[in-house]
Amino acid sequence: MERSDHCLDITRETCPMTFVRARLQLDRMASGQVLELRFAGEEPRRNLPRTLREQGYELLEEGEGVLWVRKP
Repeated sequence: MERSDHCLDITRETCPMTFVRARLQLDRMASGQVLELRFAGEEPRRNLPRTLREQGYELLEEGEGVLWVRKP
């Protein structure tokens, strides 16, 4: 995956805090920057991509326990 501008480890968080922490980080970022988001568990794997897309963020790539998200 391309280089990310920021990395956030939320592997110890549970839903809904996984999204809250991701959103707080994305809010601090400039448009066009990429966030590498590391998570653990089935619930974030299902919910994070869906919720981020619904909020208008671009999912660039998904891997095992990691998402790369671009802020519009």
